[in-house]
Amino acid sequence: MVLFRWGVYVSLGVLATAAAAVAVYTTRGVLIWALIALFLAVSLDPAVRALSRWHMRRGIAIVVVVLVALGMVAAFLQSVIPAMADQFHAMVKDFPHYLASQQHRSASLRQISDRYHLTSQLNKLLASLPGRLGSGAFGISRSVFSALAATLTVTVLTIYFLVDLPRLQRSAVLLFPRAHRAEFGRIADVMVEKVGSYMIGNILISLVAGLAAFGALAALGVPFAVPLAFLVAVTDLIPMVGATIGAVVCIAVALLATRLWPTTVLVAAFFVAYQQLENYVLAPRIMRRPVQLSPAAVLLAGLIGGAALGLIGALMAIPIAAGGKVLLSERLRARDAADTDAAAPGAGQTAPQPGQAAPHAPPAGSAQPVDRRPKPAAQDGDRRDDPTPG
Repeated sequence: MVLFRWGVYVSLGVLATAAAAVAVYTTRGVLIWALIALFLAVSLDPAVRALSRWHMRRGIAIVVVVLVALGMVAAFLQSVIPAMADQFHAMVKDFPHYLASQQHRSASLRQISDRYHLTSQLNKLLASLPGRLGSGAFGISRSVFSALAATLTVTVLTIYFLVDLPRLQRSAVLLFPRAHRAEFGRIADVMVEKVGSYMIGNILISLVAGLAAFGALAALGVPFAVPLAFLVAVTDLIPMVGATIGAVVCIAVALLATRLWPTTVLVAAFFVAYQQLENYVLAPRIMRRPVQLSPAAVLLAGLIGGAALGLIGALMAIPIAAGGKVLLSERLRARDAADTDAAAPGAGQTAPQPGQAAPHAPPAGSAQPVDRRPKPAAQDGDRRDDPTPG
């Protein structure tokens, strides 16, 4: 019966674990939305705290921050999407002309195109593109409605998380033992502050990169400046490698659509100079207290996040790694402080002053009292140490 009872318990545990795993896998889309909303709430929380320090109620501060954020996003999309649509249409229409001009300049490229019939295949693909878009109109409409539903859900969850973020922090601290709640509460505050500041600073730097790229590409006469600038802003969100990816794409388009000298060379020189300006001037000023991560940690976190959730996972992996480093750093600092206190001389006791006798010690120069009590006589059978007869 004991074996049967333990077998039932183990089976129920396995079934419960399997049911939980299936539930998480089934609702993974909603969980991803909730995770994105939580990161947005953490990103906007520093602004809410700043308004709260100006004697503004948290609810009113949340409304102000959300309205400003939504207004900025709407203005950005309103200014970018029409220009991107027009320039994308122009790019599809004029791309064969750009390819033909490059073949006319380069004999090797012309030989490769003639061998593999690249021009004819590209023309067939571009000719069939409107029909494919028309046949997939239902799928496109469904994708648009899904994106709108996801955006609305993430926005509502972000507002809820912003309202309940202090309570969520207190509830998370209650999961730890009572003796460590104060320490973990402080660590949670540091993580929210630093990760939020990191994300806001990264977004600001990406916006500056996109605007600077648009100005340079438009001044140099490179076509499709708006889509390329948007690509630079998005890829610049990924540290270490994102800015390089955007720069390479812009240089490739400039090489394909314009001449090598001076336009393409100037575009490459601009991105090299801007990277130095961003790394040594903009980033230190915008992110005054950044969470420093090693290049290997950034690359590994980006690869893992991208493999798990695509571009969104790659963008969220860096703040997660930054939060993990903050947690590890605080725990190591607390451990080192505890070890230092434990190793301090005289910890837990009072050292005697100079010239003062130690407690429970006899006075200096005094003799020990002599025990003058008579000793009992030895009993019969006791062992005598003295061999002299009595």
